[in-house]
Amino acid sequence: MMQTIKGSNPIVKGHYADPEARYYEGKYWIYVTHSTAFPEQKNLTVFSSDDMVNWECHENIIQMEDFPWVWGAVWAPTIIEKNEKYYLIFATNDIHSDEDPGGLEIAVSDSPAGPFRGYLGHPLIGDIYNNAQPIDAHLFEDTDGTIYLYYGGWGHCIVAVMNETMDGFLPLPNGEMRMEITPEDYVEGPCMIKREGKYYFLWSSGKWNKGDYHVNYGVSDTPFGPFVKEKVILETDESIANSPGHNSYIYLPEMDEYYMVYHRRPMHDKTRDGRELCIDRLYVQADGIKPVEMT
Repeated sequence: MMQTIKGSNPIVKGHYADPEARYYEGKYWIYVTHSTAFPEQKNLTVFSSDDMVNWECHENIIQMEDFPWVWGAVWAPTIIEKNEKYYLIFATNDIHSDEDPGGLEIAVSDSPAGPFRGYLGHPLIGDIYNNAQPIDAHLFEDTDGTIYLYYGGWGHCIVAVMNETMDGFLPLPNGEMRMEITPEDYVEGPCMIKREGKYYFLWSSGKWNKGDYHVNYGVSDTPFGPFVKEKVILETDESIANSPGHNSYIYLPEMDEYYMVYHRRPMHDKTRDGRELCIDRLYVQADGIKPVEMT
């Protein structure tokens, strides 16, 4: 049996944020925002590893010439493998109205390292639905193969079900194509874990650039909720770091262990974009999720 992973935080040098972690083709992958001045976030980065300790950096993984309407920031990626293709969804342009170009884009590649090419010729979601800014997407594949898309900023969370060709959505049980499932104290950064038939929904609250940023969770019998806030499971520890949030996770089935992948800010760094990538143990148990101890 493998031993519990023991690396060090931050896991890489540099400023990165909004991690989405996956295990593809025998490697761990963490897709991230390049945390710098917003207008300079023009592409995405992914880190790969065989052991969750040593990470290789792959920069500029999107062929941005396939997205000529994108003039602003590119951030907050999520990815899923389907039919031997890798579909990457990410936010662009920080749109504030249906008339603004951008929103949530989708790109595709034959490799988890990219390059990712434009898939639709237009945004996957380019409108403000139920007051949810189209940012912070999270793709979750259920045990029956259904792929759910969770997304949303401005305090609203939306869910949709991807269709077979990953270019649109299937009707939900209520007949709509999208549905709001916003839990209490939701701000952004949705993440779903399924364990033993239960759906554990995690989300970030507070201000992303302030010390009150933190992660909550709720649990439901369905992927649509309702998700009642159970407790805060990740928050500032002034002896280590502040503003932890926007998490994903890695599950190691051979050890039945979960690891939370998230960003946080070192206490001494007061800059706007000084976010760093970290990994710590995540305990998902029958009686709930335990608070994460930052290391």
